[in-house]
Amino acid sequence: MTVHAPEHIQTRTERPSVWEVVKDFMMTTDHKKIGLLYLIVSIASLGIGGILAVLIRLQLALPDQTLLVGNTYNQVLTMHAAVMLFFFLIPMGLFGFGNYFLPLQLGVRDVALPRVNTFAVWSFIASLILVLTGLFNGGAPGVGWTFYYPLSVDGNQTGVSVFMVAIILNGIGSLLGSANFAATIINMRAPGMSLWQMPIFVWSIFATSILQLISLSGLTAAALVTFLEIKLGLSMFNPGIGGVPVLMQQFFWFYSHPAVYVMLLPYLGIGAEIASTMARKPLFGYRVMVYSLLGIVLVSLIVWVHHMFAVGLPEIWQIAFSVATLIVAVPTGVKIFNLIGTLWGGRILMRTPTYWLIGFIFNFLIGGITGVSLGMIPFDYQVTMSYYIVAHFHNVMMFGTAFLAMGGVYYWWPKMTGRFLDEKLGMWHFWTFMIGSWMTFLPQYILGLLGMPRRYYTYPSGNWAWTELNFVSTIGALILLVGGVIFVWNIFQSLARPITAGANPWGGFTLEWTAASPPAAYNFAHDFPTTFPTERPLYDWEKNGDTLKPVAPESIHLPQDSWGPFITAFSLLLMGYGLSFGWFTNYTPAGGLQPFFDAAPSHVLASVILYLSFPLFLYGLFKWAGTREYAVPTEHHHLTKYDNGFMGMAWFIISEVTLFGVLIAGYVYLRVTGLAEPPALRPAFWLAMLNTVILVSSSFVVHKAEHDLHHGKPRWGTLGLFFTLILGALFMIFQVYEFSLFGFESDWKQNLWQSCFFIIVGLHGLHIIIGGLGVALPYYQALTGKMDAHNHGSIVPASLYWHLVDVVWLLIVAIFYIW
Repeated sequence: MTVHAPEHIQTRTERPSVWEVVKDFMMTTDHKKIGLLYLIVSIASLGIGGILAVLIRLQLALPDQTLLVGNTYNQVLTMHAAVMLFFFLIPMGLFGFGNYFLPLQLGVRDVALPRVNTFAVWSFIASLILVLTGLFNGGAPGVGWTFYYPLSVDGNQTGVSVFMVAIILNGIGSLLGSANFAATIINMRAPGMSLWQMPIFVWSIFATSILQLISLSGLTAAALVTFLEIKLGLSMFNPGIGGVPVLMQQFFWFYSHPAVYVMLLPYLGIGAEIASTMARKPLFGYRVMVYSLLGIVLVSLIVWVHHMFAVGLPEIWQIAFSVATLIVAVPTGVKIFNLIGTLWGGRILMRTPTYWLIGFIFNFLIGGITGVSLGMIPFDYQVTMSYYIVAHFHNVMMFGTAFLAMGGVYYWWPKMTGRFLDEKLGMWHFWTFMIGSWMTFLPQYILGLLGMPRRYYTYPSGNWAWTELNFVSTIGALILLVGGVIFVWNIFQSLARPITAGANPWGGFTLEWTAASPPAAYNFAHDFPTTFPTERPLYDWEKNGDTLKPVAPESIHLPQDSWGPFITAFSLLLMGYGLSFGWFTNYTPAGGLQPFFDAAPSHVLASVILYLSFPLFLYGLFKWAGTREYAVPTEHHHLTKYDNGFMGMAWFIISEVTLFGVLIAGYVYLRVTGLAEPPALRPAFWLAMLNTVILVSSSFVVHKAEHDLHHGKPRWGTLGLFFTLILGALFMIFQVYEFSLFGFESDWKQNLWQSCFFIIVGLHGLHIIIGGLGVALPYYQALTGKMDAHNHGSIVPASLYWHLVDVVWLLIVAIFYIW
């Protein structure tokens, strides 16, 4: 049956107003528009972070400068690092280019979970806005992007709470986006495309998503425990009650070293695409590069301690992580050889993307070698707090990875906009970045070897060559600033030109080059052949004489746009503001509980916003759930027997397991070492057993409800969901009673075991609330007739998540109530 295409893909002749454009981006489920949002915000963040970097270099250009003094310098340094890492390098490669090009390269019309995608991008933007609100509420955090304990809980510091909440909010969007990518890759490739025929960029996004899902729990745990100590006095790190400050570093670096590869891997995929297209050759060692990408995922998870060699760890730990550091260099080096081998002997098209690729290979090679040097423990001891580390990190990230970010923009700009960036301006941009990078960071290597410490806002005159080298470094930063201005000008002058690029301006071999430039909302007005001999289908099909089969655009169905994800993300922004600058009560760890309206007006206002955010959150969530994904019944493209909701939740659960795993591992360490001894009077075991019976029973009930809804028994299925909610509510009532009783009888600020108990069991209680909301959504869908033979709503992911919280509870009972 032929139906009309959704309104948002109809041809328009009039120019939309500004509000129409803004509204469209707020509601959109189009992966390309979402990718553009990530790219725009990431490039803006690059500009903000770059200006902050120039301010740092101006302060350090000469001895005893007073432009940025004391904590002002620390705040600028923290914001520079946080913005560059969390809002430029990670999101631009993984979520900017990933969102735009992953479905195009897979030959599909959208991602597996389009509205989750919308929520993820607005959560990312909300986290950036939340960080910036700190500037108007006492100042930015001055604790460095590493927010080491106990500096992060120093009462003289400002902005730490908002930084922690923003990290958690950013992480939620990142995890949902990563799970969405993984589900899309497993469940939604073009018919005939196996995993081994996917483009290397898709493999790089897949590997990065897996790494993000496993490792981000470390950063989340560090931020969560830090936030809870600031707000409630709960801590696993406070040595005053037996906690271990270095444990915070263990949590933090468990993510923040793999984060280097979260930044790097998508750009390596981009580099491989550029190399293959511009050299007119297939990728050299395609399978080896795939194995290298997956190998990095594995090995990068066991190298984090090399950031901590100087904190006094046992020698065996240091040796083990030194060896792992050397091993991770092997697959990384293999990928560089893949890129060089692809270029070698090719008929290379020397255009701007090619220059950025070659610049990356050269720069990253130097950065990688200096990274291996830091795996040498005695050498690391000497330079760990010096500018050598600063130079190495920026060598890998700024004039390594960021070069491929620029290469990706120049390579895919014609596809995204239908226009080319100016080659002459592009070359000016490249050479200012190349010269500026080396002038900025090569002197810093030498300064580190000469003993200049990092994170100091000034230095005295008289140290040999310090002044001269710092001045040269500052000149380099100013040259980089000029390059950034050229880049922005190139973008704007390109957008002012008419569309001239064809579908395949570079002569590429992957599926995105069959779409129009820029692509239509539905991506492709054709179907592909079902044979994919290699990862270069366009080359293979041309050689074999295969053709594309035209499809009428009006027969294509796309997901409906919705306000729900945006409203939900906006409510989280308000919630984050309230949690950061207010609280549920007027409580401070130092002063205890005070009358609510005795607090400062800013605290009261933020607390009121916090309370108002909850009904708005529920409204957005139920509006989201109450709108079907597609306006008409349509065939979902599932390559497995599992639907997209199940697949997305299954991947997301990895992150939940590792979050509890990190926190529980920290508790077990404190317990085994005798630091977290349980008090004589623990929470009642009989109440824990009663709660266990309630929760385990609810798991069987929700499973039965899911089965009934899938087999045409909506009445029994709806009743089962209702009883699941009742059992979940009973569990929470008993849990709140237990918490109130145990909290009244004891002081968690004086006992490490109790503090760990409230952190981990309380986090599980939060997951019960989240799981209960998840079950309430299909219950609402069932009551309002949104479920039928074609639409199962959100029952499958909700049920899967509920089973997770039940399993986690059994582990909690074992380690807190029985052990």
